[in-house]
Amino acid sequence: MQSEPRPFYHDGMRDLQDRFDGRRVADALATHRRRYDFWPEDRILIEQTPFFFIATSFDGYTDCSMRSGMPGFVKIVGPGLIEFPEYDGNSMYRTLGNIARNPSVGLLFVKFDGETLRIRMNGLATILDDPETLARHHAAKLVVSVDCEMYSNCPRSVHDLAGDNLSVYLPREGYETPAPQWKSRDYIRDILPENDPHRR
Repeated sequence: MQSEPRPFYHDGMRDLQDRFDGRRVADALATHRRRYDFWPEDRILIEQTPFFFIATSFDGYTDCSMRSGMPGFVKIVGPGLIEFPEYDGNSMYRTLGNIARNPSVGLLFVKFDGETLRIRMNGLATILDDPETLARHHAAKLVVSVDCEMYSNCPRSVHDLAGDNLSVYLPREGYETPAPQWKSRDYIRDILPENDPHRR
């Protein structure tokens, strides 16, 4: 587990929250959606996913990649702790090379099937190569362990690619977008920004 959670928002985020009257909503979401262990829906998404996206960085250079495998290739091994295998690849080692120098990573798990499930994770990654860990992951050259801080946020922009449907919540000319469900939550609905079109 991460010993000391880092601040969830930095000054750049706070400046924009204040500019658009969003600090109250941002703080409520941090209070109610930030977590260090998996909710039941997190477990379902993670344990069934065939892919996820991972961002790494080092020395001012950021890289984003996708990791894929058979459902179950990402394993939950403890509270807020996941593992995934590194398979044979193109020998560039961009993701692992960055992790070797900077363990801070960002992960995105998302389903594009109309169920609108999405989890964002920030975490500290460790590269493992001990026999016991490798044995848990078929065909792994190495294994990456990530100690995660998780939060789920509004999935309204997630398209239903399986059904060939774009999100109904995306702005377009001549169309009034419906209010996303999260804006009606009891800890959000009365603190929406002053100019929010769905404010009561």
